[in-house]
Amino acid sequence: MNLKSIHNIYFIGIGGVGMSALASYFVSLGKTVGGYDKMVSPVTDSLIKLGVCIQFNSDPSHIDGLFMNTLKTLVVYTPAVSDTNPLLSYFKSNNFQILKRSEVLGIVTENTRCLAVAGTHGKTTTSSILAHLLYQCNEKVTAFVGGISENYQSNFIQRGTEVSVVEADEYDRSFLTLSPDFACITSMDADHLDVYGSEDDLVATFEEFAQKIKPLGKLFIKKGLPFDGITYAVNEAADYSAVNIQIVDGIYIFDVQTPSGLIENLHFSLPGAHNLSNAVVALSMAVEFGCSTSGLKNALASYKGVQRRFTYQIKSEEFIFIDDYAHHPTEINAVHQAVREMYPSKKVAVVFQPHLFSRTRDFIDAFATSLSQFDATFLLDIYPARELPISGVNSEWLLGKINSPIKKLILKSQIVDEIKDLGYPVFITIGAGDIGVEVSELKEKLSYAY
Repeated sequence: MNLKSIHNIYFIGIGGVGMSALASYFVSLGKTVGGYDKMVSPVTDSLIKLGVCIQFNSDPSHIDGLFMNTLKTLVVYTPAVSDTNPLLSYFKSNNFQILKRSEVLGIVTENTRCLAVAGTHGKTTTSSILAHLLYQCNEKVTAFVGGISENYQSNFIQRGTEVSVVEADEYDRSFLTLSPDFACITSMDADHLDVYGSEDDLVATFEEFAQKIKPLGKLFIKKGLPFDGITYAVNEAADYSAVNIQIVDGIYIFDVQTPSGLIENLHFSLPGAHNLSNAVVALSMAVEFGCSTSGLKNALASYKGVQRRFTYQIKSEEFIFIDDYAHHPTEINAVHQAVREMYPSKKVAVVFQPHLFSRTRDFIDAFATSLSQFDATFLLDIYPARELPISGVNSEWLLGKINSPIKKLILKSQIVDEIKDLGYPVFITIGAGDIGVEVSELKEKLSYAY
């Protein structure tokens, strides 16, 4: 498809983090952009300020007339949108041009030097670090990030259009629409088994993605993954490896051993070995891309993170409140490792909202093991997202398998009182559902308490 012939673009689910970044991109090109989302959010508010026309009900009669020309309008949707969605059904029955978000991303990036970040964990943080490094090194980059960058207060980062940074999402095999010049694979744990029939199927699809890299391109892989490419690691022999690591005032200070020598005295402020690993691969991609070492050192030191990725909401001597998007056992383990590294002698309480019935079912024992590491674990009901309930799969089932000293099933309205009554000095909210909507109010109410 030639996007130059498209004047109007309508997004179904425009408030999604991936969709909204694409919407911002098309606004920057001067296209007429509109869409639908089921709820008002800071993301939709920011798009409306850009002139995007958004409706918050799914009645086709409310579609703005600007988007009714079938020849000049492209409709974009995500796999999270149900086939029964009235808007999607309307556009299909009236012969509009319709593409998945991943297909549009593939078209947008095909004529750029594309750097793609793949992996079951770490995509958003790694892609945001990489985008920041390239931006600060004055590369003509457009980045589509799966979270709100703290440096730019946006999931869309742009200095030009010659280079693109994208998340290569394995869900629904979306990343197979990409043909990157550089790509990395950060991890390959079993996930999305509602899409993949087995872990072997997931691995085979990652192998297929690796084959999508252009002939002169480069693949960067975490040491230990079963691929050939440029390896990276933390405190382990690899093509790029973080060594001589110290933590000073909550900041990593380290060197990176590269194929051509040592990059010394790097500073990085995100806690956790997983985040340090993400920084190493982003740095290695930027080095191989051609950025200067001095520029990269300054850029990495100025990186602030991504919202809902180990984000401090309250940080005082008496009380720490951290929010994180973790929704898989491996991610919860990473959060636990980071918080214990930063606060080894403090009691830690966590509120977790499971995301998807199928994921809870598929990893029930691993979830229980990861959550049992905390001193107190509070569970909310499962956030269904795109799924219908599965008989017997619920938070009570998960709670029964957890071995934390304190554990309890609670409602969102009970979080503040439970945390106040408990009195632990470190509190974390985790989950990929609507628990993120609660964070601002929790921060306000807990700030008064401490």
